Amino acid sequence: MEATDSTRAFVKDVKRVVIKVGTAVVTRADGRLALGRLGALCEQIHELNYQGYEVILVTSGAVGVGRQRLRYRKLINSSFADLQKPQVELDGKACAAVGQNGLMALYDTLFSQLDVTSAQLLVTDNDFRDPAFRKQLNETVMSLLSLKVVPIFNENDAVSTRKAPYEDSSGIFWDNDSLAALLALELKADLLVLLSDVDGLYSGPPSDPHSELIHTYIKERHEGLITFGDKSRVGRGGMTAKVKAAVYAAYAGIPVVITSGFAVDNILKVLNGKRIGTLFHRDANKWVPQGEVGAREMAIAARESSRRLQALSSHDRSKILLDVADALEANEKLIIAENEADVADAQQAGYEKSLVSRLALKPGKISSLSNAIRVLANMEEPVGRVLKRTELSEGLVLEKTSSPLGVLLIIFESRPDALVQIASLAIRSGNGLLLKGGKEARRSNAILHKVITSAIPKSVGERLIGLVTSREEIPELLKLDDVIDLVIPRGSNKLVSQIKTSTKIPVLGHADGICHVYVDKSANRDMAKQIVLDAKTDYPAACNAMETLLVHKDLLQDGILNELIVELQIKGVEIFGGPRASSLLNIPEARSLHHEYSSLACTIEIVDDVNAAIDHIHQNGSAHTDCIVTEDHEVAELFLRQTDSAAVFHNASTRFSDGFRFGLGAEVGISTSRIHARGPVGVEGLLTTRWIARGSGQVVNGDKGIVYTHKDMSLQA
Repeated sequence: MEATDSTRAFVKDVKRVVIKVGTAVVTRADGRLALGRLGALCEQIHELNYQGYEVILVTSGAVGVGRQRLRYRKLINSSFADLQKPQVELDGKACAAVGQNGLMALYDTLFSQLDVTSAQLLVTDNDFRDPAFRKQLNETVMSLLSLKVVPIFNENDAVSTRKAPYEDSSGIFWDNDSLAALLALELKADLLVLLSDVDGLYSGPPSDPHSELIHTYIKERHEGLITFGDKSRVGRGGMTAKVKAAVYAAYAGIPVVITSGFAVDNILKVLNGKRIGTLFHRDANKWVPQGEVGAREMAIAARESSRRLQALSSHDRSKILLDVADALEANEKLIIAENEADVADAQQAGYEKSLVSRLALKPGKISSLSNAIRVLANMEEPVGRVLKRTELSEGLVLEKTSSPLGVLLIIFESRPDALVQIASLAIRSGNGLLLKGGKEARRSNAILHKVITSAIPKSVGERLIGLVTSREEIPELLKLDDVIDLVIPRGSNKLVSQIKTSTKIPVLGHADGICHVYVDKSANRDMAKQIVLDAKTDYPAACNAMETLLVHKDLLQDGILNELIVELQIKGVEIFGGPRASSLLNIPEARSLHHEYSSLACTIEIVDDVNAAIDHIHQNGSAHTDCIVTEDHEVAELFLRQTDSAAVFHNASTRFSDGFRFGLGAEVGISTSRIHARGPVGVEGLLTTRWIARGSGQVVNGDKGIVYTHKDMSLQA
């Protein structure tokens, strides 16, 4: 993948910054000055000045501003007859002369409001041919910087000796992008920031949905592969000019960042080490290991590998899974060692106990994962199954068959065992896979990925399963709705919610695991204790653990409720109450009835009957898994029919809501969605359908010569 935040570590040594702002940023689409963007630019420069940075500004926009003013002047001085004549383009030098005055006046006004002093320096290409000029330029700028004055440079187009300085690309510099690069070298800057009207350098035109933002430009990889769009709407440069200037400065030893000037704080973000825009650095090729690929390339590779996987026989696909299971057991010691290192780091970093618990691969876990994979390998072939066969007309038969979804993106936190389950399900279902695990499981995920992909035959390719190592790649991956078919987030409510709001790709998952156990008045006392204790304490961090205990009001009098509370407290469970329970039992009130503790804590509330319990679940639950404990079968059936959750149980712990326990072999997650798949998602949830027709020359021809039979046929035919 692309380089990580470590590539931005150079900013800690930055003191002198050259900032170049283009015409497209300085002016609006109608040619007038963009006062809001200029104000934000000046405020950022003021903040940098205050923080002790030395800032040099190179600004475009004078010609555009002057052209706008002269057009207006020409308009009000023209007769109606003059306006009917063909309009002659205004002289660029005159536009530059008029615009420079107005542009600097605006900068001076804005900086004055911020108690910052600025100075104007106009230069031409010929000036830099004179060594004496260059020496004097350095002395003047150093003097200004020592006084905390912001030097503002622009090419003096009004007196340039080139025939058309706004078009000519010859000389020492040819536009303000190349001027900025030249000044950065001449004035020994530590960083050059080129502000554009787009977020950075893309692999193609930014308007093309297939284009991908390049975070770190690597000449060896990107030169010759990038397709540029149109030049700037108003300036003479555009992205081509910026890249040329950036490469020139970067390979001379000055880091360069191209980023958007439309955002109000991008310069500050760059200097805070944030990974925005495109970085150019002469050492960039050393930061990205050989063979690493971009997000789009990784997704495309996974799709191509998945098609080769689908072309294999059922036996050969099953054999891959058996080889994966064997490889995991053969490398168990290495996997456990890497996992223990992750756990130790997490404990030292002060992570919550629930996260550390999910992170650890407990004794016997590798063996149980391997056995689950063997169950998957031996299950009935899921891909290409005929689900329905219909005779449309005599000699024309239509089949509805199961088919892989395509490429899956799974984003998960903490649990490295999830990687194994998800990878094995992807192989069984014929899907390509991209995995992004949490940084706390970095070592565990890396070794598991290596072991699993080593068992994939070369005829399919190890890129069937890609491991995303940088969190910063997630936004780019979520844009790839043309090559990624489904996103499955597994983790916190915050993670799932963020992903759902950040992508056009369908998302399968649940944001909360707020599971309820309702103990009815007819419940068996001992059974109720066993189910409640198991649902809460067997694995409190699991999404299928009980978070709220609902109890029929009659159980308050006969002592069952008190017994349940005591049993929970003996197990170390912290008890909170809903409004009714906290008042009657004198226990702390829960801060919310819609709350997932993921720890040894739960909420208790008292309800009037089963209908009240169902209403409470619908109002405060997450439609994950809910359970009733009762000996009254009519009440049980009412609860099972009317509770609108992905899984609803009678007299069984919520902890059974799990792909392995359901006999699915494994699960990629539990879905509370109502479209495609619901509850624990195994192989079937990773399949879609397609239609296959077999005919003997039939044509529609306006439906004149065909007789439709639409006859259901045996699947064994």
